[in-house]
Amino acid sequence: MSNTSPLKHSDSLSYYQQQNNEVALFESAWNNQLPVLLKGPTGCGKTRFVQHMAEKLGRKLYTVACHEDLTASDLIGRHLIGDGETYWQDGPLTRAVREGAICYLDEVVEARKDSIVVMHPLTDDRRILPIDRTGELLHAPPEFMLVVSYNPGYQNLLKGMKPSTKQRFMSMSFDYPDKDMEAQIVAKEAGVDLELAKLLARLASHIRQLKDHDLEESASTRLLIYAATLIKSGIPVSEACRAAIAEPLSDDIEVVEALMQVMNAQLGDD
Repeated sequence: MSNTSPLKHSDSLSYYQQQNNEVALFESAWNNQLPVLLKGPTGCGKTRFVQHMAEKLGRKLYTVACHEDLTASDLIGRHLIGDGETYWQDGPLTRAVREGAICYLDEVVEARKDSIVVMHPLTDDRRILPIDRTGELLHAPPEFMLVVSYNPGYQNLLKGMKPSTKQRFMSMSFDYPDKDMEAQIVAKEAGVDLELAKLLARLASHIRQLKDHDLEESASTRLLIYAATLIKSGIPVSEACRAAIAEPLSDDIEVVEALMQVMNAQLGDD
């Protein structure tokens, strides 16, 4: 069954630069009540994409930043005491189901296993959310959508997503855009000229070649936007790159200096 909410005009949406066919895939998943899993490195645009699609589909978005202390009650809800009485307060997942909204669980593998288990009835043809503490059984309306994300490159054996859970979702892989597209994104988001954005995209390309050697994470598009924003504010290019790119990537002084050598070599070529 297809949803009938109108899609918004692109001029009214937050900026998002499509890389492949992810917009059409997401729309199709929403229309067919399919849960979606987004995979990709930190800062490559997964969260921005979900925000963009929620606006495009005209749905309210509940975003949960998952962490190791996130419990099932944090998602579903709990009884609270106020004004001398006990009352129930819905969690973000429950509110999203009730309202036909999109619930986005960012870095879902960071959450406790009991938090992940509560999603399972919403990810098959039942599309239900049992609330044991109130005795309710919520049936998700057609407009409700569950979206989760994680970074496959930053996992260990204790924090992986089980294959049985992965297979409950339609999945899309994200990555950093190519240099030309990334430059356009940086220029648009930071409000800088395209030549500066191209320089930063080139710096990121060189740093990403080092990822498998000394870095757990690579330079994200988000960090490039931070650097461009600092430069636009009058901070010298090299200093901005250290503060927004090199320092966030490592606490090791030698690694930071090595990153600066790479970037300064590129800056010196201009």
